[in-house]
Amino acid sequence: MNFLIEIKEGLSIAWDAIRANKMRSVLTTLGIIIGIVTVTCMGTAIDGLNRALHESLSILGADVLYVSRMNWSNHTEAEWIRDNKRREITLVQAREVERQLTTAQAVTPVVQMTRTVRYKNLYSSRVQIYGTTEQFLTTSGFSIAAGRFLSAGEVDGGRPVCVIGNDVSTNLFSKESPLGKKIRIGGRFLEVIGVLEKRGSFMGMESFDNEVLMPIQQLLMGYWRDPDFMIEVKASDVKQLDETKEELHGLMRKIRHLAPGDPDDFAINQQEQFLETFNHLTLIIASVGFLITGLSLFVGGIGIMNIMFVSVAERTREIGVRKAIGAKRRTILLQFLIEAATICLIGGLVGLAITYVATLIVNQYIPVTMSVPVMLLAILVSLMTGAVSGFLPAWRAARMNPVDALRNE
Repeated sequence: MNFLIEIKEGLSIAWDAIRANKMRSVLTTLGIIIGIVTVTCMGTAIDGLNRALHESLSILGADVLYVSRMNWSNHTEAEWIRDNKRREITLVQAREVERQLTTAQAVTPVVQMTRTVRYKNLYSSRVQIYGTTEQFLTTSGFSIAAGRFLSAGEVDGGRPVCVIGNDVSTNLFSKESPLGKKIRIGGRFLEVIGVLEKRGSFMGMESFDNEVLMPIQQLLMGYWRDPDFMIEVKASDVKQLDETKEELHGLMRKIRHLAPGDPDDFAINQQEQFLETFNHLTLIIASVGFLITGLSLFVGGIGIMNIMFVSVAERTREIGVRKAIGAKRRTILLQFLIEAATICLIGGLVGLAITYVATLIVNQYIPVTMSVPVMLLAILVSLMTGAVSGFLPAWRAARMNPVDALRNE
């Protein structure tokens, strides 16, 4: 009970001291405000990126494997150069995987390129063009909003048909149905037979809906005769993903004629590798952010410590009077710790308010929100900085001899 009374008295005295020295308190909190703005902005950015990444990766599917030359987990330039020198994956190899793999629900080769798509006098630029098969609908998890998807006969015959994404449909056919219309990609015309459901964007930036899907043979005949393929493999069940990956690995080595001692010249990727790469990047960003935050809070903490030493010196007689009438060392120590922590807490709350306004502005362009854990972290950091910075001045005040303190003029 006495401890609660001491805290209440400490808060009252601290608030009176802050009000009595408004300008000094404002200047003292500037370092803390900068530090809190830094830590909250960094925390909000990383939290927003993590949430956006997980939402985007959910579109890829947890039970889908992606076979390509490049390993998504590469972090160094040397690794990318090494992978880029590997032999290309061919359509023949993709068809062999489709024929021999026993634990997969669907297998499809995929080729991707970027082109401008035109309809009459309208055009949509930087559209992702995919050459694939009828099984792509299963491996990708796409849904059809209107029309239908590619058929096996259209894929094998290389028919000039296509399925378009929501963005392409909106850009080219805002006032009419795209079904049955012919779009032009390069020098060839393709009939639109379907429109995909809207899926959103990758981390709020690159759209998943700015695309056109055509039969693989149509792409090979009209646009790219000898491309490097990626193979998408959807496991029969997510619980069998490891088994499918193991079988796929052995099959790819056999198809590509690798000797037992030869290293793999291909990579089997899955969404967890995106997370590994992203976590590696966020660790670097967080480390730099915490270094900047630490420096800001250190400077702010030094400022708090200096002001508290000044405050102790100015109130030496007050300390002597309080000790003379029975105040314990703990009471004096607590009083100045609370004052330092209160100053830092005010700075922290101001920093939170600044970050919140900045978040609202940025959210108009990139989806970010300030989460409760980030706000609690900022408040905790503020209180800890105040407690650490104010300890030495508070300890000095608590250790004062009341007789010497009362002699102070």
